[in-house]
Amino acid sequence: MQTRTLGHSGLNVSTVGLGCNNFGGRLDQAGTDAVVRRALDAGITLFDTADVYGNRGGSEEMLGRALGSERSRIVLASKFGHDMGDGRKGGRPEYVRLALEASLKRLGTDYLDLYQLHTPDASTPIEDTLGALNDAVQEGLVKYIGVSNMDAAGVRDADRIAREHGWPRFTSCQDEHSLLVRGIEAYLIPTMTELNLGLLPYFPLASGLLTGKYRRDQPLPEGARITGSENAQSRYLNDHNWDVVENLRSFAEGRGHTLLELAFSWLLSFDVTSSVIAGATKPEQIDGNVAAAGWVLSKEELAEVDRITG
Repeated sequence: MQTRTLGHSGLNVSTVGLGCNNFGGRLDQAGTDAVVRRALDAGITLFDTADVYGNRGGSEEMLGRALGSERSRIVLASKFGHDMGDGRKGGRPEYVRLALEASLKRLGTDYLDLYQLHTPDASTPIEDTLGALNDAVQEGLVKYIGVSNMDAAGVRDADRIAREHGWPRFTSCQDEHSLLVRGIEAYLIPTMTELNLGLLPYFPLASGLLTGKYRRDQPLPEGARITGSENAQSRYLNDHNWDVVENLRSFAEGRGHTLLELAFSWLLSFDVTSSVIAGATKPEQIDGNVAAAGWVLSKEELAEVDRITG
């Protein structure tokens, strides 16, 4: 397993990370234990969860139990800010503290390596949220901070405010990025490059469409993510994406690789990408994800991918 540095933090993370959104939802404790064990054995060091995953708290609880004494050897990341019910959401300083303490308790740890604002809070000045995160860092409850789903202007503004106060800066951005969703390349990635931030792309396989197991005009596989989600079907299953996927499949297979290998390796061709976060519901999916990250695409191959994806 190769590693990369997460932005300016100094944290070394595995180039393939484990997204833990399935824990407490699609997976029970036994299933979670099996996936986590295989990830550890495969050399994965970045485990990314959130308070809202697993029916609000379930993912953190199951991940904490599954890690046990292994917690000290991994980089543990969680997020806050999405609606946890009963008014528990956002980036208000008093809520940041409550959310952090609740996550630490569920995870069974006394600190987080990376704590991320899950989504911008329009009702709270980012300066207030950053101040609360600074307090958490100073107390040793959090090592580094990051943000998810914030646009380039917001990231730049947050960086300026943190520098002015001498507070910890965001070291990472977690955003959707895949061969089918490339919007962040226009403004966010150049901003991240300038500020030395690490990218943690989520939905790297477009809810499974880039795994290679879906075929146009064929029944959707039973139990697969898109199969059970009308929202994912409406987002990804359209004529344009089918055309792109089939052309990418031919491109990869013509070079002795799979569509899955192309999806992971292409994301890692971006210098800002620190780790590709991918979920798993079966241990064998861990093996496939790790193996898929080893193709180093040439400039000519990257240019052809650009042409295919438009």
